[in-house]
This record gives sequence, structure tokens and C-alpha cells, in this order.
Amino acid sequence: MAKKLTEPASDLFLHNQLCFALYAASLAMTKTYRPLLAPLDLTYPQYVVMLALWQHRELTAGELAQSVALDSGTLVPLVRKLIVRGLLLRRRSSQDDRSVLISLSPQGRALERRAHAVHSQVACSTKCTAPQRQAMTQQLQALRDALRSGN
Repeated sequence: MAKKLTEPASDLFLHNQLCFALYAASLAMTKTYRPLLAPLDLTYPQYVVMLALWQHRELTAGELAQSVALDSGTLVPLVRKLIVRGLLLRRRSSQDDRSVLISLSPQGRALERRAHAVHSQVACSTKCTAPQRQAMTQQLQALRDALRSGN
């Protein structure tokens, strides 16, 4: 008698995977940003760094890495490129010469005004209301925090 093949459990179907839904949504979000960031000559990771600095104006390298969830191996070359482009400044802290401070240059501050249009266009692309986007953001932040605490 031939062994009957069983169908895979539905919890293993790709479309039922939270990780895949997040991955696919992240790809779609990044794809949405790409043409909007092109006029600013920023990649999405560079934009994230600029967002953190538009919010805080100046951060230590460690604070910036934590804020944007990037390791130093990824962040350092990214910041260097933004410094070469004249958008960021890097200096040693006068309080602690082991600490490197990253801040916006005048050109980096000026770019913030142009970035407001990007935010508005992406918000519109989501087809979600502001409260829906806020709730989804809070849920994803809670998920990130839960996953981080489990490691």
C-alpha cells in the first residue's frame, strides 16, 4: 500500500508567516521610498540616519547606532558618505575624547524641509489613516521590543 502524502500544516504556509508578511511589507515600503528619496540623493538607510539627526540634532555614534538599529560596521561607512556629501559633521566630544558626536551640517538641516514631502507621499501611499499608521507603528515597535528581549 502506497504511503499517502500529507498536506503541509497550514501554519507552515508562506502566506501565514508573520516573518514573511513583515519582510514583504518592508521590501514594498523601501521600494516606495526609493523614487521619493532619489531627488534628495539619499538611500533609505541614509534617510533613516538623517531622520534620527533631524529629531535629535546631535547624537554620539553609539546613540545613533542604537536609534537607527544598525551595527557600527554598517553605520560607520554610511555616516562617512553623509559627511563627505556635506550633510553631517563628526567631532570628538569635549567631555570625553573617546566619544564621537555626529550632528547635522547646515546643508543637512536644510535638507529636512525637503524631506517633509517624502513623509507625506509615503503616508498617502499606505492608504491608512494617521491613527492607523500610528497604531501599526506602535504594534511593530512592541513586536521588535519583544523579539529583542527574547534574545
